[in-house]
Amino acid sequence: MAEINKRVGLNIRKYRKKKSWSQEQLAFEADLHRAYIGQIERGEKNIGLMNLEKISKALTIRLEVLFKN
Repeated sequence: MAEINKRVGLNIRKYRKKKSWSQEQLAFEADLHRAYIGQIERGEKNIGLMNLEKISKALTIRLEVLFKN
């Protein structure tokens, strides 16, 4: 599992939980499937840039924040 996938996934989970959202809520807001959100958060999926942008917009955070340690 690539380290960057794990880092991005953990950051997505952190900001999702700050909003008190379930994976289902984030999936709805980002127009993505709930199972896909779970796979991203666990670092199992290589997320595409367009989907990463959808998630950052849904979470109302800048895209680059998702790459920070």
